[in-house]
Parts: sequence; structure tokens; C-alpha cells
Amino acid sequence: MLEQLQQQPPDKILDLMQTFKEDTRANKLDLGIGVYKNENGQTPIINAVKKAEKILWEQETTKSYTKLTGDSDFQTVMKELIFSDCVSEDTISTAHTPGGTGAIRQAFELIRLASPNSKIWISNPTWPNHISILKFLNIPYSEYIYFDKKTCELNFDGMMESLKDTKPGDIILLHGCCHNPTGANLNNEQWKELQKFLCNNQLVPLIDLAYQGFGDGLDEDAYGVRLLAKKCKEVILAASCSKNFGIYRERTGILFTISENEKIKNISSSTLAFLNRQNFSFPPDHGGKLVTLILKNEELKSSWIKELNEMRLNMLDIRKSLAEELRKESRSNRFDFLETHRGMFSLLGATKDQVLNMREKHAIYMIEDSRVNIAGLNKKTLSKLARAIIDVGI
Repeated sequence: MLEQLQQQPPDKILDLMQTFKEDTRANKLDLGIGVYKNENGQTPIINAVKKAEKILWEQETTKSYTKLTGDSDFQTVMKELIFSDCVSEDTISTAHTPGGTGAIRQAFELIRLASPNSKIWISNPTWPNHISILKFLNIPYSEYIYFDKKTCELNFDGMMESLKDTKPGDIILLHGCCHNPTGANLNNEQWKELQKFLCNNQLVPLIDLAYQGFGDGLDEDAYGVRLLAKKCKEVILAASCSKNFGIYRERTGILFTISENEKIKNISSSTLAFLNRQNFSFPPDHGGKLVTLILKNEELKSSWIKELNEMRLNMLDIRKSLAEELRKESRSNRFDFLETHRGMFSLLGATKDQVLNMREKHAIYMIEDSRVNIAGLNKKTLSKLARAIIDVGI
């Protein structure tokens, strides 16, 4: 049987990680993998997480299973963090998942059960795993215009024009904030226009919220999410705690559905539990417990918000400094878009050959589409990147 299997294509990001590890050059720079790094090039553990782990170690009394959809307290604190008070308990269903990727996978499975003939629309470009999972599940999808490669900015007019080809019941996959891979986001007025379009055309938003707090702030980054939650009859949202809590390896995610009424909400809840049972049974609990402890303890929550804000401001400072350095190196303002983008990533607009040239000549690693991890830079390394960008002719 096993000899019938075919070799699968390697994941580009994981393959890049391996190539980086094998590079023996001392000055190599990893800007591919999406993790936050401090000035020493390390991915630190947030102080509030360390304290919560100690509390959990002292207080935890069992390692028995949690519920199929996870711990109720985790569901509550995450609902408050993301939606605040804009959603009624009578309409929202929740399931804890193994990471944000697990939440996305469960969302796709839910859509396939509920509306197998619906098409899922994804931004061009988007996080590659969106496409990979959709193809694996054999779910039909189309792309909508999102990014202008010449200006390296959001093409909102193109986005709205391409979405005119949608049909009632189609699903629109949106990035809640800090778009991956472009870093180009909708502003509040554009969210309002999009919301009206979705409602008028009976389209269902599926929101991927992986970076809340990494853009303009916890509440600011949730503006679009909360607007759609208030106005749309149905919303599906997948969220991750990997980035904003720094618990990447704990695989802590959550999936929400917002329904039109309590009857549909109850059916949605039972379906989320069913899907968890089919895919992995009970979700991992450790990361969820840490998040719950932090968000329910005012001292820990304040500490976490302070440290999260420091990470956010550091990324904004890196963006500003990199744009300034590139203005000097290029004697132009063509890289000023880096300052206006938000989150961990930006697309530089480089060709595959230019990206490979940076790798070979300057030991700088990024994905071939020129997605650069801003959170992987610091004041010591950004000038190296700026010089390399100009040297390869971007």
C-alpha cells in the first residue's frame, strides 16, 4: 500500500527554515518564518506567560480531558477579547482548536458540511496554507484582487470589483488585521463599505484573525471583526493566540460562529463539537489555560498588554527605520509603503530571482514571493537588509 504514495511537495516556509539552518555563514539573516524576535534574535517568552505557567503548575489538579469544544472560561475570555460586547450569547458558538491553523481547517470543514456548493473567495495573495488546505479538502475557491504589486498597497477598488462575481451564499475569506503576506490593511471606511456589500449580496465573511494587537492595538485591530459581527447575519471567525501571546508551540486557537438566532446557534455548537471529535477529539488545554489565567487576572493582563504593546511599537519603529534607510540607499521614496503597512509582514515587490540573489549574495532568507518578516529584524540588521535590497535591484 505505502509504495503507492507519491512524494509531496515540501512546504516552502519549512523548506526555507531547513536551508537556513544548513547555511554556515555567520552573518545569515532569517526573515522567512513568522515569529517575533527581540534585539538579540530570540523569540522570548512573555513575562505574563511565565507567571501564568507557574500559577498553573501550582494550582492544576488534573490532566483529564476537557470538553470537546474546550474549556468554557477560555471561550469566554477569548470572546471578550475579540468581540467585546458586540455579540449576543444567544448567537455565538465556540470551539477550542489546535492553533489558528486548526481553526481554519475546522471552518473549512464546517462550510463543506453546511453549504457544499458555496465557493470560498480568498485574497490574491493570501497565506499559502489557506490554498493548501482548500485544495486538500477539494473545496472550490476563487481569488479576489487585493494587492497592487506596483505600488505595494491595497487595491480596494480592484477588490470590490472582483467580488462582484460572487453569488449569494459564497464565503469571503478576510484577514482581520495585519494581512499576511502583504501587511496592507483595509481602513475603517473600507471595512464599512465592504460590510454593506457583504450584507446586500448575502455573502458570509470568514475572518482569519491571527495578529490581534500586532497592528494598531487590540481594540483597533478588531474594528472590522466587530463591525461584521454586529451587522452580518452570519460570521465565521478563526483566531490564533500564537503571535499575541507568544505561545507558538502550545498550538492555541479558537473558532467562532455567529448565527441568526439561538436555534441555529445550538445546531452550530453541536456541529463544532462533532467536527472536533472527528478530527482530534479533545483540544489541547495547556495554552488555553495560560491565556485564561492571563485575561482573568488584572495584574497579568496589564503586564501582557504592556509587553504586547512594546512588541507592536518595536515593529512600527523597525518599519519606520527601514523605510528611512531605504530612502537614503535608493534616493527615492518608493519604499515608504513599509511605514504604512502593519503587522509582521510586508511584500517587497521583488522577483523570485532577486530574492534568491539576496540569499546567495547576502545570506538573507525570505520566501520567494518577497514576503519579509519585519518582526525578524532589529536595529543591527535592518541596514544590512536595506543595502541588499538596493544591491539586487529591487
